[in-house]
Amino acid sequence: MLTKLNKMAALSGTCVRQWLRFLGTNAARTRRVDHNSNSRTNLPASNHHLRQLVRPLSVTSVVRNEEKQPNQPTESAMPLVAMLREAEEKAKRETDDDRKKKEERKKRTARIQKWAMRITGGMLVGASLLTVYELGQPQLDEHGKVIVDEFEDDFIVFGYLKRAYREMNTYRTMIAEPSAEKLLPDPLVEPYYQPPYTLVLEMKDILVHPEWTYANGWRFKKRPGVEYFLQQAGPPLFEIVIYTSEQGFTAFPILDSLDPKGCIMYRLFRDATKYVNGHHVKDLSSLNRDLSKVIIVDCNAKSYQLQPKNALGLKKWEGNDDDRTLFELAAFLRTVAASGVEDVRTVLEFYQQFEDPMEAFRINQARLQSEQEEEAKRIAEAKEKGGSSLVGGWTRGLIGRR
Repeated sequence: MLTKLNKMAALSGTCVRQWLRFLGTNAARTRRVDHNSNSRTNLPASNHHLRQLVRPLSVTSVVRNEEKQPNQPTESAMPLVAMLREAEEKAKRETDDDRKKKEERKKRTARIQKWAMRITGGMLVGASLLTVYELGQPQLDEHGKVIVDEFEDDFIVFGYLKRAYREMNTYRTMIAEPSAEKLLPDPLVEPYYQPPYTLVLEMKDILVHPEWTYANGWRFKKRPGVEYFLQQAGPPLFEIVIYTSEQGFTAFPILDSLDPKGCIMYRLFRDATKYVNGHHVKDLSSLNRDLSKVIIVDCNAKSYQLQPKNALGLKKWEGNDDDRTLFELAAFLRTVAASGVEDVRTVLEFYQQFEDPMEAFRINQARLQSEQEEEAKRIAEAKEKGGSSLVGGWTRGLIGRR
């Protein structure tokens, strides 16, 4: 690379000198021409061929003189070569310094990571030992004496480990299982009135919908017709139970604002659910009610996977203001209660085959109304003729004709 730079510098110096010589030659020639013109001693025309021979010879001699030592840098190129060499050495030194700094930085980072892992591991080991010590201690009675258990005769370390394992299983069971075997008290007896049916409702996305805004944060929007629905479906027809997967401290104030008249009889929250495969499942068998009279309304099939025959699955409400589902649901439930169905699961099984149960119920109601109008006409005609006729019941409006 240095040789190429020397050649380029020599070539540039040669070009500069040739240009300067060319300018000097032209100036001298001009002076000679002026001098000859003044003295009137011009060469004859016959010497013109001599001038043509002299000119290329002078240029050739200059080129030959410059090509005598092509690989040797000239005096004018020496400062440039020195500057280039100095810049190259400086860049090399900077590269070496950067490489050393990067290596030192990597070593320092590796040391920090190693110490951080050691400290974290030590903290985890210490926390584990402390947990085993706290959970594995023998229980004491009211007098402060040790209660003898099945691990008393084991080696002290094994005894602590087994007691800690037992306590952790107890905590897991508390989280996974409902808070009580009977989530509701026994049905009311006379002189109190117990509604014949139990309606279990999910709060989120059935009665309210959570919304987040930058100005107000999280807020719950009431579904259109929620007050009307609670009044129409509440006592004396249904015993309304809110069974939600939300925490109690979140759901309690919302339910208070939704139900100022007290149509909701019981409230169950997340601690009353069963934790199955990462989901909070509602176990209707723990309600202490006859399942043939229980209807659960939810928008998540996983929530009622233990008793799917008792479920009326609705679409999730997204917060739109033109929703009419609760009005239709109130009419459906009042029809079920008025018909006196012995086992609500037969009615629910029919509507579970439809993607939108409320739309199917609306179609059946329209068909029933049309049939009742026709029946009324026949009765009127029969009365005119002196005959009689029988009218269909509510069940035909619920499940239609089969």
